[in-house]
Amino acid sequence: MPLVDMRDMLKHAYQNNYAIGGFGLVSLDFLEAIIIAAESCRSPVILNLSEPLFDRHDFKLIMPAVERAAQQAKVPVAIHFDHAQTPESISQAISLGCNSVMLDVSAETFTVNIAQTSRVAEMVHACGAAIEGALGFVGGAEGENAVNHLGEACFTPVAETKAYVNRSGVDFLSVSIGTRHGRQHRHTKLDLKRLKHINQEIGIPLVLHGGSGLAEDQYHKLILNGVAKINCYTELSDTAAAVIRCNVQGHAKKGYIEVLQGIKDKLIERIKIFMHLWGSSGRAAEVLMQCRTWQLAEQIVIFQVEKCHLLQINMLIEHGQEQLSSVPGVRQVFSGWSINDPNQIHICWRVQFVHHDVINHCSQVINDCIFSLLSNSANPKLSIAFSPSISKML
Repeated sequence: MPLVDMRDMLKHAYQNNYAIGGFGLVSLDFLEAIIIAAESCRSPVILNLSEPLFDRHDFKLIMPAVERAAQQAKVPVAIHFDHAQTPESISQAISLGCNSVMLDVSAETFTVNIAQTSRVAEMVHACGAAIEGALGFVGGAEGENAVNHLGEACFTPVAETKAYVNRSGVDFLSVSIGTRHGRQHRHTKLDLKRLKHINQEIGIPLVLHGGSGLAEDQYHKLILNGVAKINCYTELSDTAAAVIRCNVQGHAKKGYIEVLQGIKDKLIERIKIFMHLWGSSGRAAEVLMQCRTWQLAEQIVIFQVEKCHLLQINMLIEHGQEQLSSVPGVRQVFSGWSINDPNQIHICWRVQFVHHDVINHCSQVINDCIFSLLSNSANPKLSIAFSPSISKML
């Protein structure tokens, strides 16, 4: 199962002076192209899903396909939820299969940014996932995604980076050093001196937003100064759009499938160029050896109540599922009950977690849920007996 911990993945890239592409996707064409290109290049890869790009799509519908593709891939894959605006959307993204997230409050003040990011980081780490923070604002230039990041760029302040990382608890830092979301120009001026000082200050993997379209030597200098993840969407979007325009030119009666013909091949071709350019090509085997796998886990919770409370069983199960499902990192809750004793009813909850680490943080929450449920029931004196919890990796 090559779905791996992104902290391990980016640590390897950071220590070995190459960068892994965080390729933005909005459809199955993009998803398949990214995986096929990565397998062809034997490259680790990050599937990037940006919250602002899903205002016209149902994020819940595409995530099962994304997760399935990552699990079946022959190279190390991580799934990243980018530019999240709220703790609620981050919690949902993790529950749906993302194992890395970015809280984007970069437009806020330094104090507010730290306060909000640190609270989310605590929740994300309790789920076993990784978190990317952003200090400094990367604005938007031309392009489809640029409209989601309007405003003047604000460069990352070197003097504040160490305090930000220490106090926020982030695993990676997105920096603003001259790039912009959307289309870049070959003459884009990067503040590499600033980047070098930031890297020396904090010593953690750095992330470049607005990574499309820079010159080859610029990419090399960015990577040598700590950039271990490069986001790329606009150039892929423009590549797909160019294919569609070519397909419809002079052929107004072409159908939907015909119009999309060739998009995947062109995307594969472009992604492979980036993987070679950024140095991730050929690294899959060594990365896989260094990375922890990302696996679901389950815990079985069994308890007993007296048979005289049979009428309250459905209420117990329904309310229990509702409370447990609201816990960050809980993916699904299955439940049932049986009568194995003339006087006792056995109730079972099978709780599926996004990662084994969640169990350590959720055991007390589960107990609190159950006791809270019982104390607020019609009969607070329900007798209850717990069996030992059983945990397993899936």
